[in-house]
Amino acid sequence: MRLGILLSQVRLEEKLIFAAAQSAGLDLVKIFDKELILDIDHPSFPEVDLVLDRGLVHSRAEYTLRFLAEMGIPTVNSYSATITCDNKFLTSVRLKEAGVLALRTMIAYTPQSALEAIERMGYPAVLKPPVGSWGRLLAKINDRDAAEAILEHKEILGSYHHSIFYIQEYVPKRGGDIRAFVVGDRLIGASYRSSEHWITNVARGASTSPATITPEMEEIALRAAQAVGGEILGVDLVETDDGLRVIEINTGAEFKGLVEATGVDVPAAIVAYLKRRAAP
Repeated sequence: MRLGILLSQVRLEEKLIFAAAQSAGLDLVKIFDKELILDIDHPSFPEVDLVLDRGLVHSRAEYTLRFLAEMGIPTVNSYSATITCDNKFLTSVRLKEAGVLALRTMIAYTPQSALEAIERMGYPAVLKPPVGSWGRLLAKINDRDAAEAILEHKEILGSYHHSIFYIQEYVPKRGGDIRAFVVGDRLIGASYRSSEHWITNVARGASTSPATITPEMEEIALRAAQAVGGEILGVDLVETDDGLRVIEINTGAEFKGLVEATGVDVPAAIVAYLKRRAAP
């Protein structure tokens, strides 16, 4: 099998996938997005059986996956799943359509309507850009004064994406939130992500510890993955008084913290799945 890996840069996760692929006897082709030229009229691409997307730049990954779909080259994840997961609003809609329990969410288009939505949601509320990762540009809105100030700043200083206000209910994290890692039709591992700060991304310094996979966790993680059409995903969950809820879903998810906390061999599971996926 000749496996292509779409990359922006090589992190620890990618190094672990490289090692697992080589151990499995795969022929590895590293494809850096900054070097790509996609010729629409005369399409060509390195000869591979399947491409694993580990790109960090959403737009580059999305365009490349769409290009590969046109060429008939299978990708994990698909263009459709990646477009959905890269946009929190589209993810929320898919989860709602599939009946998967998620945090309450509202969308607004102006600071005035966003302020009304936040007050309807109730303080505190969380304001997020609809596109983004690593917990960047999130704001926990504790009162009206904070809401007015942050909404004004986002309207004047933000890009187009920050003029669309994605508002989510705030749920105190009991010891942290949960990163559940889905590969194919299996939930292979889960870990708590904990921090003194309310944002618990490992990229922001959160610590990790093992999370026991319960039937409830397995069901909601797999149903969430199915809802967005994804194959290899990090599903972020939070515990509430009414059970687990989905926060968001990530393609190209980081798994260093989960591996350290649980000992689950995520790279080996990914490579084994890709071999099955590419089999004729």
